[in-house]
Amino acid sequence: MIQDAFIELGIVLLIALIVTGIMRALKQPLIIGYILTGIIISPPLLNIVKMADQVATFAQVGVALLLFLVGLNLNPKIVKEVGKVSLLTGLGQVIFTASIGFFLARFFGFSTIVSLYIAAALSFSSTIIIMKLLSDKGDIESLYGRIAVGFLIVQDLIAVIVLMFISSTSNGANFTSLAGELILKGIGLMVVLYFLGVHIMPRLIKSIAQSQEFLLLFSIGWCMVMATFFYLMNFSMEIGALLGGFLLSFSPYRYEISSKLRPLRDFFLVLFFILLGSDLLFMSMTSYIIPIIVFSTLVLIGNPLIVMSIMGMMGYTKRNSFLAGLAVSQISEFSLILIVLGIKVGHLENEILSFMAIIALITIAGSTYFIIYANKLYSFLSKYLSIFERKGKKIDEHRYNKHKEYDILLFGYNRVGYDLMESFKKIKKKFLVVDYNPDTIVKLAKEGINCLYGDASDSELLNELNFSKSKMIVSTIRDLEADILLIKKIREYNKDAIIIVVAHQIDESLKLYDEGATYVIMPHFLGGHHTATMIEEYGFNVNRFLEGKVAHIEHLKGRKELGHDPPNYHVHLGSR
Repeated sequence: MIQDAFIELGIVLLIALIVTGIMRALKQPLIIGYILTGIIISPPLLNIVKMADQVATFAQVGVALLLFLVGLNLNPKIVKEVGKVSLLTGLGQVIFTASIGFFLARFFGFSTIVSLYIAAALSFSSTIIIMKLLSDKGDIESLYGRIAVGFLIVQDLIAVIVLMFISSTSNGANFTSLAGELILKGIGLMVVLYFLGVHIMPRLIKSIAQSQEFLLLFSIGWCMVMATFFYLMNFSMEIGALLGGFLLSFSPYRYEISSKLRPLRDFFLVLFFILLGSDLLFMSMTSYIIPIIVFSTLVLIGNPLIVMSIMGMMGYTKRNSFLAGLAVSQISEFSLILIVLGIKVGHLENEILSFMAIIALITIAGSTYFIIYANKLYSFLSKYLSIFERKGKKIDEHRYNKHKEYDILLFGYNRVGYDLMESFKKIKKKFLVVDYNPDTIVKLAKEGINCLYGDASDSELLNELNFSKSKMIVSTIRDLEADILLIKKIREYNKDAIIIVVAHQIDESLKLYDEGATYVIMPHFLGGHHTATMIEEYGFNVNRFLEGKVAHIEHLKGRKELGHDPPNYHVHLGSR
């Protein structure tokens, strides 16, 4: 029996490896590969899964860990940090999408309770997928990236309330009779959890965290204990795991716990989506083709339009509104878990899961390409998006510059840009810093440095800059397409300007030279070249090296104060 289950699991994971490999080549999230794997191994096709109960147990662990980590990132302090725009956009998008989704579902003949589930599922976007895509693009710290992450957090908070509501109906009572009880239970539970999370758990975890292995074991055990406790209290295991994570969200060790559990979560979650895919009933979906198309269109196009309208009314530029809006153009893994929970408590039939899974596949695939090629889409659609932008000064433009002409333009005030800017000051030339991080721009403005909020991949911004009078343009960003666009724009107006860019791959450097770059900085090679020069100059003179050491330490301390720690290349290579 154990050997059969092991062999079956091995075959399933091998198929998953092949399918997700194809998805990766197509630049799609791996979750699509997992669901497709489940479809392939389902009874209508290969019919591989015989030990469904064992796989279901593993899948349940994956869901518990997923919700535990979601709870771990639901620290209420974050809501204050994300600001007014994220709160209003998150609430507004959920309300509008849910309202439209509900009335459309009723129009297509779904019952009231099924329509409510569909409406809720359409409202939530995937935090995991969006965070991964923004991280790969290096846009987490951009203004639109921060706003997007902010309203995704707001969505997660709303999802917590929805899950609590659904899990409370497992005893068969109706929604109306439970509304008041749920509010009282929820408030009381949150007060107790808040007290434990703020006053007790941080001290407990501080002693536990002295051992990394013990911290990992405690985190897993705490997740399972909370899930079991809530199950025994006639709630769902899912809400128990989520609130277990929420209880630890006040701890300073929450990031460490999250990083340790993430690989474990991903493995077990693979089995959840594979099992979900194997349960899909596509044969009964022919009558749902029109609703699937309509709901997919609502999510892919309607959700971004809602976000753009809200942000436009608040005074944001159409570019930031457009890019942030794309972050809600898919439904999330949370939506599917919501439907699964609805089936568990007896509110839904299995065919609704198949219905929503198809919408998930369509919208996740479509939104992924939307986000990957967002800048190209914006360039194409920009002239049609002005209706989503208020006239007059925009609150996210951040223009802090005195002149129209500059000798030097610096794109990207980062680890490399900092040293370059110091050199610009020494040679006493007029320079302008362009950066996509609003905090950086405000900081530079306070120091009296001419600066402008913007992105080198924004063709409209590049058209506004006066390249014809600049002697030198330097880009320290890490985006090959953006650098190529920048070089082409510069060469349209100025054939003689010195163009310096940064690259981390040899092929990219050669490509940039072909496009017209004057010089390409390769940081990985510069360190070795600098050290080799020191050896040639200093020889075996230890005093010269010690002098260099003292100077280097002072330089590093200054960088540390500015937060210029090197990026973690083991995580990703997408940050700018």
